[in-house]
Formats: sequence, structure tokens, C-alpha cells
Amino acid sequence: MKRFWNWTKNEDTGQRELWLEGVIAEESWWGDEVTPAIFKEELHAGGGPILLHISSPGGDCIAASQIYTMLMDYPHDVIVQIDGVAASAASVIAMAGTTVRMSPTALMMLHNPWTTAMGDAGEMQKAIDLLEEVKESIINAYQIKSGLSRAKISHIMDAETWLNAHKAKELGFCDEVLYEDEDAAEQAGGKPDFIFSAKTAALTLMNKVLGSIPKPPAEPEHPPDPTPTPEPAPAPNVQPSNGRMAEPEKPNEPITPVPDNRVRAADLEKRLSLLK
Repeated sequence: MKRFWNWTKNEDTGQRELWLEGVIAEESWWGDEVTPAIFKEELHAGGGPILLHISSPGGDCIAASQIYTMLMDYPHDVIVQIDGVAASAASVIAMAGTTVRMSPTALMMLHNPWTTAMGDAGEMQKAIDLLEEVKESIINAYQIKSGLSRAKISHIMDAETWLNAHKAKELGFCDEVLYEDEDAAEQAGGKPDFIFSAKTAALTLMNKVLGSIPKPPAEPEHPPDPTPTPEPAPAPNVQPSNGRMAEPEKPNEPITPVPDNRVRAADLEKRLSLLK
């Protein structure tokens, strides 16, 4: 049987250590009569405090729920140490720690439960109702550890939130940050904590992409007439004179030159007088 957990014993301290690594797979958690019973038997095979190392992306929430409950029922301290990542269902198991420690480079991720479903609208609604109840059960574990309100935890899960060690400690999901003394911890308190919302980042990126796409030019309400309209001739410049409206000036007519051999009127009258 392939397991996602492993038990060891620290030779220097004699402390029992439980290593939870990899995916918490449903295939590795077959039912109460097989895998959970083996895990419970190994858990209670010894006594004293346990150091639980977690580096897991999560997995099956039912398996995580059973492990969480077994650790909560364990009569001795359970010290949780997140070495790499405690995401999804693995973060639920981390909430069972009497003390939760995180490496300064570790991450914790909280999100809503997922599932797959097939069927008609009624079957889809059943899946929705189931996911809502599973979410409420997960909020229970987060609230017991952190003391945050259910509404705030719900928002954190909705956003699919990644937390670094300092932010997880600030919110109450973590108690200590490894390798830091008190002075370093106080200095870290003045620095901006890391919190990353995957959904918010995706929406921001999408808005930037949409904003960079040039918009097509707006079409005119009335399309232009393909035949050009001739411009009207300018109105004549008419100036008033003596209170009367002056008539528009007529264009000058061409002057026809008079030939030199034309008979003048005075000469004609002189010739007529001689004939009398």
C-alpha cells in the first residue's frame, strides 16, 4: 500500500516524528476498515509529543478530516512544522497542532472545496449543497485555531489565498516562525506581510489585458453621402447707400473699339445742312 505519511524517531531527542508529504490521495485512504485504522494504530503505538512535518499540496478532504480528528484526540502535544507548503486539505490537518510552526520560506493556502458532478439540475444542486456543508466544516477547524470570524475565513477561502509565515501568524493560523528570535520577529512585524489572492490576481491580469486591446472606431450615426454636395456660391457683397439697398453691381461689359473710319455725328449734321 502506497502511503502519504511516514513515521520516524529522532535519534538525538527520542521524539516521534510524523512526515506527511505528497498528495493526501483518496486512493491511499480506502476506508475505516483499512487505511484509517492503520494510521490510528501507528499514531497510538507510542506516547509523548509528536513532531508532524507537513509538505503537501493537499488532497482528499475526508481523509484530512479523519487525520485532523485523530490528532485532536491524541492525548499528547502535536507540534506541527510546515516545511514547504500546507495547501488545501493539508492546511486543515495543520490546524490540529497544539503549536503550529512555519519555515520562513513556507506557504499556507486556503480555498473552497472542489468536486465533480454529473446529472440533471437536481444533481447539480445536491453537489452545490454538499460543497457548502463541506466548506462550513472546514471553517470550523480554521476558526478553532485562529479565532477569526466565520465571515472573514469564508472570504479568505473564496479568494483562494496564499499566506507566507508572517501573514499566517498574524491571522492566527500559525504560532511561530522558525529560526527567528524575538528581535527579528518584531522587525518582521513592521514589514508588509505577504498575502496572495489567486482569483484577484487573475481578474487584475484580465482587466489589464482587456484594457490593452484597442477599441474599434465608433461608427457614425448617419453614414456619409457618397456623392459630394457642391458648396453654395458666396452671396454678393451688397453695401447700403443713402438708406437704400444698393443693387448689386453688374459686371463690366467689354468695350468694343471704334474704328477710325466711322462717321461722327457732327460731320453728318454738317453734310445734311449743305444739301438743303
